Amino acid sequence: MLYTRKGDNGKTGTFGCNQKISKSSNITEALGCLDEINSYMGVVKSRVTSYKVLNENAEDIINRVQNNLFIIQAQVAGADKNILENEVKNVEEIINNIEKELPPIKSFLISGMNDISASFDFARTVARRAERRVVGVHEEGIAKIDTETLVYLNRLSSLLYALARYAANEEGVEVAPKY
Repeated sequence: MLYTRKGDNGKTGTFGCNQKISKSSNITEALGCLDEINSYMGVVKSRVTSYKVLNENAEDIINRVQNNLFIIQAQVAGADKNILENEVKNVEEIINNIEKELPPIKSFLISGMNDISASFDFARTVARRAERRVVGVHEEGIAKIDTETLVYLNRLSSLLYALARYAANEEGVEVAPKY
């Protein structure tokens, strides 16, 4: 059953914790933001079926990201789960390979040049919010967040930006704002 018919008085529990915490707590906010980016990555995945990024299926990249986001959610909730260093290196490798194919960045770029690019760019902004919330939980010391997790979340937004640029560049439509 998805509900108890009793209500929860604005409280929830986290992994391995019998104590209820407020749904407005910083941990709950971080978990919600991680859930949001993971869910939105599913939306993006549905838009990139059969889309290739260099020689890799975009769906495969997203599946790996989603799995890592579940690991991060578990860690924030108190489970003994960790992002491995090779996951950070994998993301960095994809970013580096994409950057080799694109012209250098000379300015900010206007989002929304095509559907796939806009989807990745919006995902980047949601990932940045999740990163800020997890960093806040880490800085407050209310959950043990390891260094690889913080690095991974930072690289995730870079990956999504690179994917957005790649998709826009595929159609030759990167546009800088006019100030």
